[in-house]
Amino acid sequence: MEEIKVSKKDILFYERLRIISELAPIREKIRAFENKYGMTLEEFEKWLENSREESFEAWDDYIEWKAYSKKLEELQRRLEEIQNVQRVRIT
Repeated sequence: MEEIKVSKKDILFYERLRIISELAPIREKIRAFENKYGMTLEEFEKWLENSREESFEAWDDYIEWKAYSKKLEELQRRLEEIQNVQRVRIT
């Protein structure tokens, strides 16, 4: 095969699929923390701040949960950018 033709539409579709495939397990992790603690991350942050007990497990979960939340936001932003992209450059 001497030539492969790839359209802008193909590249954007592939990139959207790649991001969507990353989103699913991150959402599952976040959902697992919400189920474990019965609250959202924001509520959990407030609970941690006001808690008189120090729980290393809770703090470890908080760090992990916060990282997943930031990654989710980043991927969602990237997905929006891809949907609104005007130019595609191959590097």
